[in-house]
Amino acid sequence: MRLVMTSIVEPGPPAAIGGNTDPATVSAAAAGPSPAIGRVGRVRLVIARCQVDYVGRLTAHLPMAPRLLLVKADGSVSVHADDRAYKPLNWMSPPCWLEEQPGVWTVRNKADESLVITIDEVLHDTRHELGVDPGLVKDGVEAHLQELLAAHPETFGEGHTLVRREYMTAIGPVDLLLRDASGASVAVEVKRRGEIDGVEQLTRYLELMNRDPLLAPVAGVLAAQQIKPQARTLAEDRGIRCVVVDYDALRGIEDPSLTLF
Repeated sequence: MRLVMTSIVEPGPPAAIGGNTDPATVSAAAAGPSPAIGRVGRVRLVIARCQVDYVGRLTAHLPMAPRLLLVKADGSVSVHADDRAYKPLNWMSPPCWLEEQPGVWTVRNKADESLVITIDEVLHDTRHELGVDPGLVKDGVEAHLQELLAAHPETFGEGHTLVRREYMTAIGPVDLLLRDASGASVAVEVKRRGEIDGVEQLTRYLELMNRDPLLAPVAGVLAAQQIKPQARTLAEDRGIRCVVVDYDALRGIEDPSLTLF
């Protein structure tokens, strides 16, 4: 097994290696790969010929091929091909730990599952500091719609109560976390227009939340002023309930004390 470091940028001074101008990173790259374990402080993008083996509740194998390896500052590691849009071929969500040895990456989590990435050739390896993300800024209607639905959780059914708005998960906040009349968890994604992207986003949240024994089982609801037929079909296929909400009607039941006139 060989480990070949190959830059894809034009020849230039050392600061241009891999497109990274950070002196510490350049020095590390010049010194060659070395064992490392723990969290990374920056996003790391590696394009490599590799094979991937997942060992856990199930086993999965990806044969040797060129792929993108994405290591994020939160510790997550994902493996991508040049298709499937944003969806990884395989991944390990935080909390997890990356142990890097020449030619082999091993990612483990608390459940003792492991993702073993055997690297034959590295074509590109770069790190970037992204800083603190300001987060998603919703437009006025969508943000107000979320606020109104939080104030009136009974919109989703009798006995529904609000747990909190913007319930944080490892991959972002769920708009609303509710409890239904039986006390079961309900995750609500609020959109002005319900499309397939919204269904995919809620699906990812539900996958993570249903791993939490304090929340599971978690039902999903896509709430929007209008929901496209394709999105409704996909949502229903995944067991996600669709609720069309009337923004104007919700505005009509706002607390009068919140208005000036």
